[in-house]
Amino acid sequence: MSLPLTQPLRSPPLAWALAALALTGLVLSPLVSLGHAALQGSGELWPHLLEYVLPQAVLQTAGLLAGVGLAVTLIGTGAAWLVAAYDFPGRRLLEIGLLLPLAVPTYIVAFAYLDLLHPLGPVQSGLRDLLGIASPRDLRLPELRSLPGCILLLGFVLYPYVYLPTRALFLMQAANLLEAARTLGHSPRAVFARVALPMARPAVALGTSLALMEALNDIGAAEFLGVRTLTVQVYATWINRSDLPGAAQIALVMLLVVIGLVVAERWARRGRGFAGTAQRPRSLTRTRLRGPHAAAAFLLGLAPVALGFLIPAGYLAASAAGRIARAGLPETLPAEIFSTVLYAGAATLIAGAVGFVVAASPRLIARRAGTALIRVASLGYALPGTILAIGLLGPLATADSALAAASTAVFGAAPALIGLGTGGALVTAYLLRFLAVAIGTCEAGLSRVPGSLPDAARMLGRGPVATLARVQLPLTWPALVSGALLVFVDCVKELPATLLLRPLNVETLATHLYGEAARGTYEDGAVAALLIVLVGLIPVAILLRLGSRSPQLR
Repeated sequence: MSLPLTQPLRSPPLAWALAALALTGLVLSPLVSLGHAALQGSGELWPHLLEYVLPQAVLQTAGLLAGVGLAVTLIGTGAAWLVAAYDFPGRRLLEIGLLLPLAVPTYIVAFAYLDLLHPLGPVQSGLRDLLGIASPRDLRLPELRSLPGCILLLGFVLYPYVYLPTRALFLMQAANLLEAARTLGHSPRAVFARVALPMARPAVALGTSLALMEALNDIGAAEFLGVRTLTVQVYATWINRSDLPGAAQIALVMLLVVIGLVVAERWARRGRGFAGTAQRPRSLTRTRLRGPHAAAAFLLGLAPVALGFLIPAGYLAASAAGRIARAGLPETLPAEIFSTVLYAGAATLIAGAVGFVVAASPRLIARRAGTALIRVASLGYALPGTILAIGLLGPLATADSALAAASTAVFGAAPALIGLGTGGALVTAYLLRFLAVAIGTCEAGLSRVPGSLPDAARMLGRGPVATLARVQLPLTWPALVSGALLVFVDCVKELPATLLLRPLNVETLATHLYGEAARGTYEDGAVAALLIVLVGLIPVAILLRLGSRSPQLR
């Protein structure tokens, strides 16, 4: 009989309690600082914002979120049902391909399409040559720089957030429920609409909310395409007008939008769970398609893959190859790669260590306290990078002042800043933004460690910390590495926080690309864009590897 040695300690050690308190304060400090900064504005600022800034920004943001929500729901749910319910030549290839847009940040897709569809770009130039039209004025495609253009672009990039969980839930559904609906005379379309889709509503709601969070956090694609969202207005108010209180006040409006998205997602999943029967359900039997129907299904599934990944990635590869052939690699590229790896790598190492400790906290301290710490530490993932960047200014400035005062009192001299104006601010923002990713993967790894192994270690006299370090850490190493890779990729792709908090005269791959797009020199940014896409393929490869181990994904 196994002794209950895996139960956590009833009262946390002082060191763990202090560390948990410090981490909680670090996570919550941006929100407190954001409110404080917003209150510093003059009374005349709010009327100006309410009259000239917020109405347009709120309307554009609401329109963007509504359109993107509809687009990702339709594309993601439709693609998930297509590969889960039907069998046709190329289906397995589509199952993999439909994940590929996850590798491309939204601002890179906008960057590629703006150059591709430019009046003097290859698409319109090729059409004019084909039709014998000489002047660009005589043939103009619909303008991509618009709210509908931004909605379509983001929809074809962000739909995998809906596709992944919805497809998984379709595969988990009991086939006898769907077949019972068919025996009652319902058509395949009615079975999908009245049985399969309602059961998959929690997954659709979760995926849509994540996609909308990404759309709200976007700054590059929206600005490139002329959409003045709240995120773009925060950046313009702070950087272009040097108005931090005004930026903080707009960021508070963004925070209300985030809270609204979270509440809407919980409301959409109310009363719905993922529970199944006690017996293992029979997996869904796919309907085999042949001939024209099979070809149509494959082309329908290929469309979002082509628009969201193949076309922009292929064009970037061709542009990068042409740029290298004509002018070689950009001279600043090595420094930008170094800066990108330095800041993303530092944040990844810290997030991996902190994430593992936080995930293991229910096993080291009281379970309720450990679970509460996990929830608090994961709050940053729900905050757009713009809000985090604005909110971190106050705490980092306070920390720098306190350190300078203490150093002056002890040593007679103050050190250089460690927060504002240095990479420390950027690393902190990365850590808070993506710590939830590291925590989630470590939690999943720790949950797979058999309880008998920590029991045995405790019976041999090992304490909770020693058991964690010598037994559970080696067994969860693959999950820890996977989480670290995901954090690294997210840091490399993060644009809003990097733009706002990077040190002076420092460029990363993302900010270099943003600058080239702002100047209209798209070809010079193609190499950096392609490198970011290649790095973004890492999480897709991890997902494919994990999926290959599940019998449901074959």
